[in-house]
Amino acid sequence: MSQCYQQLQSNLAGFSTNITALINDLGLVSLTQCDHAAVRVNTAASADELSQALQQHGEIISNNIINGRPILIIKLQQPLTIAGRSVSCIELPYPNKPYPQEGWEHVELVLPEQAQDCQQLQQQLLALSPMLSEVFAGNSDIKVKASSPSAATERLANPTIAFKRGGVCVKVHPHTIEAIIASEQSS
Repeated sequence: MSQCYQQLQSNLAGFSTNITALINDLGLVSLTQCDHAAVRVNTAASADELSQALQQHGEIISNNIINGRPILIIKLQQPLTIAGRSVSCIELPYPNKPYPQEGWEHVELVLPEQAQDCQQLQQQLLALSPMLSEVFAGNSDIKVKASSPSAATERLANPTIAFKRGGVCVKVHPHTIEAIIASEQSS
């Protein structure tokens, strides 16, 4: 078994605990759909090794160039449980820079409100969790970043707001990764 994969498995419980704490502190407990979790590695060789290990537990459903680098989405045969949520897909980006730490990095939650841009998504998040006003105002130890990452063939707007603290991150967006992949394939 791959050393990278074994390390992921051994770090999953701690990652889940940290993600649970961040979700609770954000007031996003009601967002129960977690469409994928992401890992970070610092070399292409590690990404290749982890990709092969993950393919023993699932299949690649997307291999796209996003922001200038390959990003794989692997759908697992047996979903993981992270922060009390079933997670069926793993995002594995090939590195374009070194990361402070390798391993689990973020989860992505779905807020199915059809936001078309980050401003709409922020307003929907504030309606769901008014306590986020302090986070968005910068009065918190949680960093916020809004973005609209996309592959060239995507047809759905999927604005994303990321909340990061202590080496873990929770991202929120309106569409699942599988809906985005389906939109790419229908182009």
